[in-house]
Amino acid sequence: MPYRKRIIFLLLVFGVTLGLGARGEDEQHKHDAGPGEKLGAVHFPVSCSPAAQKEFERAVALLHSFWYEEAEKAFTTVTTTDPNCTMAYWGIAMSRYHPLWEPPSAAVLEKTWAMLEKSKAPPPKTDREKGYLAAIAVFYRDSDKLDHRTRALAYEKAMEQLSGRYPDDREAAVFYALSLLGTALPTDKTYANQKKAAAILDKVFAAEPDHPGVAHYFIHAYDSPALAPLALAAARRYSKIAPDSPHALHMPSHIFTRLGLWQDSIVSNLASSAAARKYGAAGDELHALDYLMYAYLQGAQDREAEKIFREIPVMTTTTSTHFAGLYATAAIPARYAVERRRWSEAASLPLRPGIFPGGRYSWAEATVHFARALGSARSGDAAASQKELQQLEQLRDILAQSKEKYWADQVEVQRRAAAAWVARSEGKNDEALTLMRSAADLEDANEKHPVTPGPILPARELLGDLLLELNQPAKALHEYQTSLQAAPNRFNALYGAARSAELSGEKEMARSYYAKLVEVSKQADGDRPELRQARTLLASK
Repeated sequence: MPYRKRIIFLLLVFGVTLGLGARGEDEQHKHDAGPGEKLGAVHFPVSCSPAAQKEFERAVALLHSFWYEEAEKAFTTVTTTDPNCTMAYWGIAMSRYHPLWEPPSAAVLEKTWAMLEKSKAPPPKTDREKGYLAAIAVFYRDSDKLDHRTRALAYEKAMEQLSGRYPDDREAAVFYALSLLGTALPTDKTYANQKKAAAILDKVFAAEPDHPGVAHYFIHAYDSPALAPLALAAARRYSKIAPDSPHALHMPSHIFTRLGLWQDSIVSNLASSAAARKYGAAGDELHALDYLMYAYLQGAQDREAEKIFREIPVMTTTTSTHFAGLYATAAIPARYAVERRRWSEAASLPLRPGIFPGGRYSWAEATVHFARALGSARSGDAAASQKELQQLEQLRDILAQSKEKYWADQVEVQRRAAAAWVARSEGKNDEALTLMRSAADLEDANEKHPVTPGPILPARELLGDLLLELNQPAKALHEYQTSLQAAPNRFNALYGAARSAELSGEKEMARSYYAKLVEVSKQADGDRPELRQARTLLASK
């Protein structure tokens, strides 16, 4: 089945009907409310006119699916429908705060604080509405004096108090749960905030099973190796609750990725990328395509992956999804090269001019330098690798100076992993193992960011590769098994585990891993030597 027809078929199975025209400015559509629009059911009574109330709840539904630009437009429409609907300004402010993505810029913070202080609407009519506005004001107030996390924690506390004062207000509970997810530390492997948020959401879900925010935030709460199975039902439900939202169509793949359900992830992201293209949302499209590329590569669907690689869309505007689009722009070609072990391709990846803004976004450019460094080292070009390592060091330092500690740490993981293979190419095997193990430990210490389906190559998987190359298969097997616990059904980790078990004399274990590799790759359309080897061994007695 041709690629375009296959997408349409899968979308129809998914219950989505979309126009799949070519990209272009003239084909970007506005998302206006229309008959049969499905964004989920939200019940959020406010002291506004009946017409504004309906528009307000639609805007909140958009907000719950992180369709931030459209939500802001919808809340702005409410201010026209009912100029006295003060809560519309709350909605505009909420549309500019993206707690699970990245902090707003200084300009957005200043602009929004000015709006909250000087809105033309009268004061809120109820204490409850005053509480909502006061809570979001806490986040925007004194942004020139207080750092992002301090203000995010203050907002979380304000939402906790609001939810406590109005226990029957389910929206307050849902937004409080989201604030908890927004302040969860990536280093907290007890997942305390996530579990607390999920407990709140569970109560709301019983009363409002079609609430888009509940299903959405369940997925984020459980988006970790240990908790992902708990979100499978929510993942399968969310896309049906809000099928007109590109993000809702994509979000199930967070859980599918955690569980290694590659075909489910493919269907999810085909639908999401097509929906995003329909609405001209390049950032959302790129985000879905990164997850789609990841899933295709794990199932050895290399021809499908190549089509994504050849047609990466380019963002032309700065939107709330610019962050995700930047990451995907760098990650997609890097994944395509290194997951297939095409080291010379990785070494020669181009750095697209005018795409990466640097500064606090230096992690995007670092991804390309990491792939180049790894590809050069594995190709035997130590000199080229050293140049890329220097670039990684500089970008890490820029991020540290920008107070982007999480991303500075991620670039440091990349630097150590690439440096390990440089050391290996120079015969410094002990140094290589020390570097690689430290990279794996640092990576394990932090939970992944929602913007990514996973590292370009997991450091612990790379440690397994290094140990296997150094003829230490038993130790390599342990590292592959550990990596597979965090990222099930990854192609290279399954093959590495199978090969390590085979070389360690664990024949039945090797057959089991080879069988799993073949099963995961049922839709394979390439000619990977690892699959040929697996099939040959399984065919033998």
